[in-house]
Amino acid sequence: MAIHKAKDNSLKLILGEHELFVEFLRDFISIDILNDVKASDIEDLTERFLPLFHDNKDSDTIKRINLSGDIPLFVIAIVEHESKVNYRASFKMLQYIMLVLDDYEKEVNKASGNKISYTKNFKFPPVLPIIFYDGQGKWTAETDFLQKTELNEIFHKYIPKFEYELVSLNEYSEKDLARFGDTLSLIMIIDKMKTADGMSLLNKLPPDYIEQLALNIPEHLSKLIADVITLLLTKINVPKDEIEEVTEKIYRRRYKEMFAFFDDYDVQETRRIARDEGLQEGRQKGLQEGKLEGKQEGKLEGLQEGKLEGKLEGKLEATIGIIKEFNATVTKAMEVTKLSNDEREKLICELKRQNIPYTL
Repeated sequence: MAIHKAKDNSLKLILGEHELFVEFLRDFISIDILNDVKASDIEDLTERFLPLFHDNKDSDTIKRINLSGDIPLFVIAIVEHESKVNYRASFKMLQYIMLVLDDYEKEVNKASGNKISYTKNFKFPPVLPIIFYDGQGKWTAETDFLQKTELNEIFHKYIPKFEYELVSLNEYSEKDLARFGDTLSLIMIIDKMKTADGMSLLNKLPPDYIEQLALNIPEHLSKLIADVITLLLTKINVPKDEIEEVTEKIYRRRYKEMFAFFDDYDVQETRRIARDEGLQEGRQKGLQEGKLEGKQEGKLEGLQEGKLEGKLEGKLEATIGIIKEFNATVTKAMEVTKLSNDEREKLICELKRQNIPYTL
């Protein structure tokens, strides 16, 4: 299964760590019997079932929890994070439930040496279906399969009756999440920052939340937290060196400094600095080598000014650089570097020689 989205990756990391999964149940599911569940009580069955789905997602998960009295509980968690609501969710959950119960029946029959599931006293284990939604819109799909079935008012007696538990991150404010005071709360708060400007949300957190984190986050989870936050910050285009600055504070358990960094993070100022640095570097490279080496923002303008000021050789190489790095058309790249029309054929021949894709 290809892992291709940062958020998919982060949720896979979260749900794959049993200590965080325990926190997820305790924080979001109000069932008393789950309060005593420990990480050692959980068995991950995800890989057994996901390949059976053509539309499986890396972040869906299936757990078996061994409750007291040797009664298993199966938890199916489907993660939905797209802005478009999945109105097929209740049917997909029904498919999962049937697969899990069918697999359990086969397992107990094999272990008993006979068809124990055919006896009067046999009972199937409970299944807890959960939809975790952190998309930006409101979840408007039905939470029960009955409402997804035509003529349900007439045939309700014959329709499978179950509801999935909906956990919608949008319904929890930063303060609500901070009250949990655990590792998962930190990750969920970061997840709510849909853009880099959303870092201002952290200013709303209670003053004692940071102290709680320092006390409640186990040291052995530091790397996992750093990995997850790296993925989430990458998603909102925070520069790599600044992400490394944040994760370094996590490894050193300096959570107060980490939040201070977020509080001081001025997106517009950061972009301006990056642009100015890229502009200067682009000018220098344009003057000296005619190459694109500046930062993402500013280097195109820097190169253009460098070429205009310096009027040096290397225009052909600079034009190829623009086409490669910016996927610019031949015409646009030639405009930037002031490459004459007489050099157009030479440029195209060079692009072909280097196997560089281009459009005119």
